[in-house]
Amino acid sequence: MSAPHPSRKRWRAAGAASAGAILLGTVGFTAVAGAEEAAPQPVPEAPADSAPLAGAELPFVTQEAEDAEHGGSVIGPDVTQGTVASEASGRSAVELAAGQSVTFTLTEAANATTVVYNVPEGTQGSLTVEVNGQAIEESIPLSDRFQYFDAPWIAGSTTHHFFTHERLPLGQDLAAGDTVSFVANGPVTLDGADFEQVAAPAEAPAGALDVTELGADPTGQSDSSQAFVEAVAQGRGGTVWIPPGTYQVNQPLYVENVTIRGAGSWHSVVHSSRFVNQGEGPGDVHISDFAVIGDVTERVDSNPDNFVNGSLGPNSSVSGMWLQHLKVGLWLTGNNDDLVVERNRIVDMAADGLNLNGNAHDVRVRNNYLRNTGDDALAMWSLPQANSGASFDGNTVIQPNLANGIAIYGGENIQVTNNYVRDTNALGSGIAISNQAFMEPFFPLSGTITVDGNTLVSTGALNPNWDHPMSALRVDAYNHAIEADINITDTTVLESPWSAFQFVSGSGTGLATDRVTIDGAEVDGVGTVVVQAETTGEVTIQNVTATDVGAAGVYNCPFPTDKAPLTINDGGGNTGLDTEWDDCETWPQPE
Repeated sequence: MSAPHPSRKRWRAAGAASAGAILLGTVGFTAVAGAEEAAPQPVPEAPADSAPLAGAELPFVTQEAEDAEHGGSVIGPDVTQGTVASEASGRSAVELAAGQSVTFTLTEAANATTVVYNVPEGTQGSLTVEVNGQAIEESIPLSDRFQYFDAPWIAGSTTHHFFTHERLPLGQDLAAGDTVSFVANGPVTLDGADFEQVAAPAEAPAGALDVTELGADPTGQSDSSQAFVEAVAQGRGGTVWIPPGTYQVNQPLYVENVTIRGAGSWHSVVHSSRFVNQGEGPGDVHISDFAVIGDVTERVDSNPDNFVNGSLGPNSSVSGMWLQHLKVGLWLTGNNDDLVVERNRIVDMAADGLNLNGNAHDVRVRNNYLRNTGDDALAMWSLPQANSGASFDGNTVIQPNLANGIAIYGGENIQVTNNYVRDTNALGSGIAISNQAFMEPFFPLSGTITVDGNTLVSTGALNPNWDHPMSALRVDAYNHAIEADINITDTTVLESPWSAFQFVSGSGTGLATDRVTIDGAEVDGVGTVVVQAETTGEVTIQNVTATDVGAAGVYNCPFPTDKAPLTINDGGGNTGLDTEWDDCETWPQPE
């Protein structure tokens, strides 16, 4: 899509017959550098003591390395695509040389940690771990194996996926006030660390079929595929138990009418890059409380390198899982009616975290944590059939490094509620509500799309294909006009590097956006504008409070230029939107 050209802009009171531009002074804001500049684009970080206003209930506490005691060098803040800092949470991290360290002071009890790190390409290393100044026996291995991904078939992408997670039991119970130090044994960039109190392994349910009774090897030395295949076949109608241990499963499973359960995601660990792969199933599958860790070192879209690829069948669930180093956590096609996906950690995916890829009815995805995905963290694609009645509720999404935090592409009566999305990169917004078809048949947005109670922190990006920004929350009439009722309510936007709300027809054809209402939003910090309107149609905005606005309240320049500008009905209760960018030949640059 090319940049829009001059046109008349419109901002009018609801029900008024005509409009006039309202030009007042702007509020200064220091944010990213200009789009045309080669210099890094710094972005202010959200206040360190600000608590998430939405998102998942997490069993761990995250501490940022740049906020801890350290002997290294802070990089960032920076939102420039392709830089290591831009893919760190808070857009900052700490570079350590050999012998340098980061020391965290615990705020809650913990007996385990997970570090998020980057090492230079082609290198390996380790971190010595010290508890209250004393080195423990175990160290944390470091490797670039799951870093530096390329996807040249995706226009506008660069090398990405700079960070990965490594977890370690600390071997002792620590209290608030204790310290944990990570000492570098070579160059490493530390983004941060999670600390948690991991419960003891759960006991096997009565009557469960133990995979080790069928020959599964809990040492991980030999392939346990046959034992798992036999267990899920024999265990139909009951529970298959995965006791503490490490298992290799190199053959994907077919599952139906079975519960597969582990002793906890820190205790029962399955190494598999293709755990379930099936087109359809009768359903009643329940998978919970173990880890599936793959070995996916590149994104190959034709490969089913996913935890679940296809259908679990109706009335199924996935809960309490740790999913890592796969292409996609759950790529869901076929019949998954009434599926519940909750309380999972999905990290270091080469592509999506979860994608409802058509025919998803009444699916509930809630209270999950997703970080460092190589595409949309949570997505719904209404192709080749429509999704309906599905919801993303109360999830936490951190740093999708190539696309959106949450993306809804078509579908009927969809809900996106109470989610916390932070630090998007390159080709995405925090939340995208879109009619981008990708392929046919595609089912555009219809019915009522509810987007309520979401918090977006440092989201939006400079799209290298458009050469202009994508906002924190985007409504996109890409291939089809927006004709659904889209209700965006109670939204919090903090420190967006570019803009807060965007109305666009991303294909460059100027399809209309209608029947959209923004009602209730707190916007604190945007680099350019609050409302970025680039297509025609009519929307209503009310009860929006915007502060620290960079260039102007509204940019309203449709493309193509023969289209009428977006009619923005002022429903009342707005502050910070009463200025307009008046030069459609230029893009406002962050101030």
